[in-house]
Amino acid sequence: MNAPTTNPALLSPFHLAFPVHDLAAARQFYGELLGCPEGRSSNEWIDFNFYGHQIVAHLAPGETGTTALNAVDGHGVPVRHFGIVLPMADWDAMASRLKAAGTKFVIEPYIRFKGEPGEQATMFFMDPSGNALEIKAFGDIGQLFAK
Repeated sequence: MNAPTTNPALLSPFHLAFPVHDLAAARQFYGELLGCPEGRSSNEWIDFNFYGHQIVAHLAPGETGTTALNAVDGHGVPVRHFGIVLPMADWDAMASRLKAAGTKFVIEPYIRFKGEPGEQATMFFMDPSGNALEIKAFGDIGQLFAK
């Protein structure tokens, strides 16, 4: 078996299912705020196109809530989170859009590991159901797996 590729052009879409407490709130957050087109849906779930990946918000109020934090670069990073790596210009635009919308950040947009291998722009915030998201970008995408 070949090793996983690090060439973004060759990546296969991933699928992630996660709990939400309210489908209308998920539709507003993922669809309107983040700009993810909606796919199939039912009274219990909604598919979203998350930058070419399939994420599915499942109605499961008892499964939602906060997550533990781990220290990374002087910040408390939510252990359970998901997100996307964007080109830097798109990351900047997303940070501006989220700030303009009054998003409460768990970790404000900033440059992590500045001057070190893996230097990256990052931000963390929660969806209305307490699911943590990280949006990041690299000036050099070749640093994605840098040690």
